[in-house]
Amino acid sequence: MYSTKPSYVFGFHGLDKEVAFEILNQKKEFKHSNNDHDWLAHGIYFWENNYERAKQYAIEDMKRAKSKINEPFVLGAILDLGNCLDLLDQKNLDLLKIAYTELKENLESQGLPLPKNSSFGNNDFDFKKRELDCAVIRYAHQLAAEEGVYFDSVRAAFIEGEEIYENAGFKIQNHIQLAIINPNCIKGIFLPRKKVEFPYSS
Repeated sequence: MYSTKPSYVFGFHGLDKEVAFEILNQKKEFKHSNNDHDWLAHGIYFWENNYERAKQYAIEDMKRAKSKINEPFVLGAILDLGNCLDLLDQKNLDLLKIAYTELKENLESQGLPLPKNSSFGNNDFDFKKRELDCAVIRYAHQLAAEEGVYFDSVRAAFIEGEEIYENAGFKIQNHIQLAIINPNCIKGIFLPRKKVEFPYSS
């Protein structure tokens, strides 16, 4: 009853500059990620209201061996989250818990192992390879679909990075991540503007 979000949000997507302008000029679409380790399962990924983190991600990605980013860039999008599997809402966390239990029982009955969250390498300070979370969210989609419920998007907060200061409860890369499943949730795409000085100096 309360899953539909009441207003639009800004999402930011880090990518290669050339690809960004192809998307902006409607020659390409945003990539729909469908990896087994995606943090929020399948979808088009955005950082909610976080241009800076999107830019950081694009710069970090460019340094990877198989990166497709030659020049880091950020596109903005106006998003209607629609019927959102918001993992900041208790009812959706409860659904995720049920999905985990049923997935585990299902796999055990078939003699199959449960996926695990892990790191990609020694430099990862967090579970970057989230195969378990991805599998559980996918199973939650399946359970919802059996009841005739289909989610347009997934939203979650992630506590990530090093402490901002000693003994802090906040990390330097905390963020809210969005996975857009229904591409019709993307209402518009824009080039983020640079901030101008205001109030104007006399």
